[in-house]
Amino acid sequence: MADSQPFLSLDGDPVAAEALLQDVFGIVVDEVIRKGTSASEKVCEWKEPEELKQLLDLELRHEGESQEQILEHCRAVIRYSVKTCHPRFFNQLFSGLDPHALAGRIVTESLNTSQYTYEIAPVFVLMEEEVLKKLRALVGWSSGDGVFCPGGSISNMYAVNLARYQRYPDCKQRGLRALPPLALFTSKECHYSIKKGAAFLGLGTDSVRVVEADERGKMIPEDLERQISLAKAEGAVPFLVSATSGTTVLGAFDPLEAIADVCQHHGLWLHVDAAWGGSVLLSQTHRHLLAGIQRADSVAWNPHKLLSTGLQCSALLLRDTSNLLKRCHGSQASYLFQQDKFYDVALDTGDKVVQCGRRVDCLKLWLMWKAQGGQGLQRRVDQAFALARYLVEELKKREGFELVMEPEFVNVCFWFVPPSLRGKKESPDYSERLSKVAPILKERMVRKGSMMIGYQPHGTRSNFFRMVVANPALTRADMDFLLNELERLGQDL
Repeated sequence: MADSQPFLSLDGDPVAAEALLQDVFGIVVDEVIRKGTSASEKVCEWKEPEELKQLLDLELRHEGESQEQILEHCRAVIRYSVKTCHPRFFNQLFSGLDPHALAGRIVTESLNTSQYTYEIAPVFVLMEEEVLKKLRALVGWSSGDGVFCPGGSISNMYAVNLARYQRYPDCKQRGLRALPPLALFTSKECHYSIKKGAAFLGLGTDSVRVVEADERGKMIPEDLERQISLAKAEGAVPFLVSATSGTTVLGAFDPLEAIADVCQHHGLWLHVDAAWGGSVLLSQTHRHLLAGIQRADSVAWNPHKLLSTGLQCSALLLRDTSNLLKRCHGSQASYLFQQDKFYDVALDTGDKVVQCGRRVDCLKLWLMWKAQGGQGLQRRVDQAFALARYLVEELKKREGFELVMEPEFVNVCFWFVPPSLRGKKESPDYSERLSKVAPILKERMVRKGSMMIGYQPHGTRSNFFRMVVANPALTRADMDFLLNELERLGQDL
């Protein structure tokens, strides 16, 4: 008898299960969506680790707890988590909350399927291909392939693996024994996942040849040419160049046309890590920053960043039409990918990736695009550029703020020079003292909960702030608040 009843909760009571979820959704709407996006609320409620452990009651016990206790745990988790949807959260390359994308995420989680076969994910197999087709068209390709990956780092790693397999297909079976010493090339401003990927794939970090970047953080094509010649002279075989469209700190765009020329001359795979900058392709005004991207062999693009699609939404796009993804990664598991199914087995996309189970990441982007249209998403990108420009102009008007450089993207990098250091740039300890300012201000803002903004050193530059203008809900008032709050927090330094 028990087996014939739907078992939707610990008590097997669908009414209780529905009541719990209604209560949880109510808490989410009130505490995350309403309060979490309100400028009058804190970005975070900072607690030291030991105190936080006690407040959360993290211990897992033998006996279960009451529904009211469970709801209280939900409230505590939300209360002490950072509100990345808050208009004063400037800390990462992702922020904001798109309601349509969130609706897509809720539906995705509720359906709880895996994106590997058409038989268990028919809607999402077709949807993923349609979304990838749209993204490829924005790159400039009328055909190709692609897949959603668990983050841009994995997209970059897949690109390296595909380039290696295309040149040395025997390596899939024979491994590193089938390979000569290989060399791949990327700029010193690249994302750290390139070196991580080289290590993970067995190439070793020594195989990554670092190309010089100019003062704005862009790869220098002439040095790329020099590094390729040097690698060949040392007996290595060049196989891939990874360019960056939107570097993590400075927001730089590598000169893709010139880099593509070098790759074409040497017969190298060109990968473009556009995880951050790819969404600029939606803007007719600013897409020139990625001129030449259509000449790439592969592109990584994270809509969860500038488009606020929600974590995670990371696409790897390929110009290839030879089924390279499946040939490189496939293992033809007979219990999943039977070749005698009653439908077209080409719809089973699971063998394109190294994972087995794969979450659905296309619905949130598809639903948001349906609601906004390409036109609405273009406005979102253009607005981010406009607000970044407003911030730069306001920053220039104020004493104590100094740009690291004029931005070309929505990364605004600057120093806050406190009163005690103004006019003392020639002092021998100026750089050392300035480097201590950003960490102090970061601690103060986090403890206060007023805002979050990232900082870092860069080359010989002292710690500076990297402001990211990405949240579609931002206004000029938020830019003004940022500057005013830094002045308040640093007035005694």
